[in-house]
Amino acid sequence: MTSFQDRLTALRRDFHRHPELGFQEDRTKAKVAQHLRGLGLEVHEGAGVVGLLRAGSGNRAIGLRADMDALPITEISTHDYGSVTPGKMHACGHDGHMTMLLGAAERLVQEQGFDGTVVFIFQPNEEHGLGAQAMIAEGVLERFPIEEVYAIHNLPGAPAGQVSTRAGQICSSESLFEIAIKGRGGHASMPQAGVDAITVGAGMVLALQTIVSRKLAPGAGAVVSVTEFLTDGQRNVLPGHAVLKGDVRARMPADRAAIERFMRQIAAGVAATHAVEVEMSFNTEFSETINAAGPAEAACRAGEAAGCEVIRDRPPMSFSEDFAHFANAVPGCFLLLGNGEDGPHGKPLHAADYDFNDALLPVGAEFWVQLVRDRLPEGKD
Repeated sequence: MTSFQDRLTALRRDFHRHPELGFQEDRTKAKVAQHLRGLGLEVHEGAGVVGLLRAGSGNRAIGLRADMDALPITEISTHDYGSVTPGKMHACGHDGHMTMLLGAAERLVQEQGFDGTVVFIFQPNEEHGLGAQAMIAEGVLERFPIEEVYAIHNLPGAPAGQVSTRAGQICSSESLFEIAIKGRGGHASMPQAGVDAITVGAGMVLALQTIVSRKLAPGAGAVVSVTEFLTDGQRNVLPGHAVLKGDVRARMPADRAAIERFMRQIAAGVAATHAVEVEMSFNTEFSETINAAGPAEAACRAGEAAGCEVIRDRPPMSFSEDFAHFANAVPGCFLLLGNGEDGPHGKPLHAADYDFNDALLPVGAEFWVQLVRDRLPEGKD
């Protein structure tokens, strides 16, 4: 008989070989649903997959969430379970997140030891911040009411199996901005006859960098990045139009609102200075992820019960997570599980040679089992 570790490893590597992008996770969803049904769970399919496992007579319920989507990255790894789909790769460990949760479902079916309902949530399209919202819009929280919700994300560079989290803000928001500049193009030899949109845009790029360094408190943890500068200029043609696109990260909603306000002030000021038209959009794709104190402490206890090293007050992460939408709806906790410090397990998330650490699969499953037993204990209402 194959071991639990071997079964989970084979499952994870199958997910890895067949990556699917957000809202295209057809094979992945089918495999998850098939696995849950094979364990005897009640399964519901929609934007994502939900599995229900009940034990005892308790009426309490908690949600455990795993993400399913891959990334549009061409894998350069040399292992024998690499992606078979060119240009797509599980470079963020969602293959491992799914497998750990499926492993927990298997153990809880076999061992029970809890009283209540576990709602296993397999979510699409985390990378674009749309999957949690899609499931919530479908009514997942109304159809399957939960009192708390939890999610794990692996963390390369941290010791394998280390659990870390914190009460309060754990992940930053992400907002995407676009600033369109309408000047007046002209001949490159006669700049005085037009309004060069590149010069205007370059000044705006530099001014935007003063928001974090001069407008926010030191240590705010905000980031303003201009990531694209597009113009209609040519070899000897000064551009009349330019578009700046970029990304804003913030740890607190108040800082996010302040950044947007300062960006609009700068855009309007530069427009007035150069007598050009400027239009700006600012759209928040991911809100800040806020952990509730009770669930955060419960996650730490579960980590200790699972034999993991636990860090209770880790610094907030600069990346964003659409688990925030679940945690905004019900008390929740997002936690990090160390993926390892060396080799492909220490490669950054989204790197083309990153790989999830298969040694974590039973560790993550054990964590989930301990958490369920902590939050849905036998012998209590």
